[in-house]
Amino acid sequence: MIEVSNINKQVVTSEGTLNILQQINLSVARGESLAIIGPSGSGKSTLLGILAGLDMPSSGTVAIDGEDITAMDEEGRAAVRAGHVGFVFQSFHLLPGLTALENVALPLELQGIDNALQTARQYLQRVGLGERVTHYPRQLSGGEQQRVALARAFACRPAILFADEPTGNLDTGTGEKINDLLFDLNAEEGTTLILVTHEKTLAARCGRRLELQAGRQVEQLAESA
Repeated sequence: MIEVSNINKQVVTSEGTLNILQQINLSVARGESLAIIGPSGSGKSTLLGILAGLDMPSSGTVAIDGEDITAMDEEGRAAVRAGHVGFVFQSFHLLPGLTALENVALPLELQGIDNALQTARQYLQRVGLGERVTHYPRQLSGGEQQRVALARAFACRPAILFADEPTGNLDTGTGEKINDLLFDLNAEEGTTLILVTHEKTLAARCGRRLELQAGRQVEQLAESA
């Protein structure tokens, strides 16, 4: 589903060139789950952004479902993201002026999907928020907001779901429930899951791990414990 070859990312600063990622090679099959782990500043979120086509490498290639997104312009990458990719972020990114139902339905409507509201309602029911569809983000707890974000991501039926510290803003108990829901939906939908996390227990639930240290791979897709 994803093929990465010799990815490098450099940034020029007043103090010289900063190497953020160096010689990253990666292959992720359809339906797999992969955790990208490592200390803060190791390049995890940068790599996730490059894999999703939100950022460009300085050199190297990234292919999603056989399409080289590094050879595309931003419009082309946006089209690939719209057709293949979903996102779950640490900070939820819900629109405050829309209800839970409207937040989930909006990307479906933008894609021209029929029965967007009905589909959105079904996914909110799947994440246990069937009675909260008319509530606005400010009326929801952090865990409930992240459940809305999960419903929004999975409702579009993405081939790949990228998650960046999806439970980083939640307490431990709520985070564990969100993680259970994330993996349950992932298994039901057959989605390829790639997530960035500091949590060892969450990383261990993924089929494989990629560890980064100072922008380099120090563990090449090790089996999870």
